[in-house]
Amino acid sequence: MNQDTRSTWREQLASPITWHYAALALVFISAVLLAVRVGLDWAAIDRNAGQAAASKQIELAALEAQTAPLRGLDKKVSATRDAMHSFYAKRVPPNYSSIAGRIGELAVKSGVRLSRIQYTHGAAGSYLTEVSLDAGISGSYPEIMRFVNSIERDPEFFIIRGMALTGQSGGLVNLRLRVSTWLRPEDAALDTAPDTTAASGTEVEK
Repeated sequence: MNQDTRSTWREQLASPITWHYAALALVFISAVLLAVRVGLDWAAIDRNAGQAAASKQIELAALEAQTAPLRGLDKKVSATRDAMHSFYAKRVPPNYSSIAGRIGELAVKSGVRLSRIQYTHGAAGSYLTEVSLDAGISGSYPEIMRFVNSIERDPEFFIIRGMALTGQSGGLVNLRLRVSTWLRPEDAALDTAPDTTAASGTEVEK
């Protein structure tokens, strides 16, 4: 580099315009770096916000799934209570006399004869107390089948627990029948088993 070239560089370095351009370049680079930094920070904030929102949505979905069975619970409880009252009114006899009277009516309609009915009841439950009937019946085979079917289909709640043939003579069949029904605990505690069946007039054992 000769003497003239060195002089030219010194003049350019000493010129205010040169320093002005250098300052502008520095400001521009700084602005670019700042913009990049702000962009990176904004992307990080946006990503974290998205993750937080997704996490909250998952928590909300989990809470909705947990509380779903409880929605409309008051209506379900009311409907269940109404169904229980309807069941009690239609299917559960109110007392022993009702049981005996109904069994006697079914016997008369079927044509069978009741030789005895013995009642026993189990321990009182929270809602119902089981009452067992041990009955002796006699009649023709079709009559007995009608009687058994009428018990199973009766609006009052009867369940046949067992049947046993005890004798057969001249077309008549003697059958021992065990049936269960239910009373409300308070009805079973206050009421007593009847001594006779009004419909058939046969003796009933306690």
